[in-house]
Amino acid sequence: MMNRVASDRGLDRLTLGLLVAGFGVLAVGLYYALAAPPDVTQGYLVRIMYLHVGAAWTAYLAFFVAMGYAVAYLWKQEDRYDRLSAASAELGVIFTALTLLSGMLWGRPTWGVYWTWEPRLTTTAILFVFYIGYFLLRQAIEDPEFRAKAAAAAAILGVINVPISYMSVRWWRSLHQTQSIDLTTGRVSMDEAMLVALLVNFAAFNLLYLAFLRFKGVVSALEAQREELDG
Repeated sequence: MMNRVASDRGLDRLTLGLLVAGFGVLAVGLYYALAAPPDVTQGYLVRIMYLHVGAAWTAYLAFFVAMGYAVAYLWKQEDRYDRLSAASAELGVIFTALTLLSGMLWGRPTWGVYWTWEPRLTTTAILFVFYIGYFLLRQAIEDPEFRAKAAAAAAILGVINVPISYMSVRWWRSLHQTQSIDLTTGRVSMDEAMLVALLVNFAAFNLLYLAFLRFKGVVSALEAQREELDG
């Protein structure tokens, strides 16, 4: 355990590098977002998209990574996979909250209300509440092994909601616009400058996600080490 923590601490430069790169790319992304042309129908309000869509995609990624680490824990029975699964899920909750908040700010001038129970907003809210429940589950179980197994099952189950949320605008009648970048068909329906701004901001969110995931993993490992020494 000591060797693994020491090894993780030795990689802090990479974490710092990812963090600096993430904020640097984010600054470039914000420049591109401000330089991109206004939308034909939404005007300059569309600039919220570069934050909103990037946060949503990163949240989806975080939940899939949490599922991957959950599967790895059930297979290898190594505590570090449980810690990383929880860390990724926590970041997913944060990015989902950012998605909902930016969506509400976008929805008020577009739809006239901050919130309406249309399919995309509802399924995203369900996704957010499910992972809040995931952490309540972790808090409610005292036995570490049972807690890790129950959390792994929840992380695997929870990711089912991701494609439902993504496809909700196509499966049901929705106020929310359909995807400008359709991952199921590869179709892109936006100006090239807007696409570049969107992808740069998405890259920034991903770098920040990786940095915070590594940082949270190191902190969780140190906390586990301290609990082991105290025990």
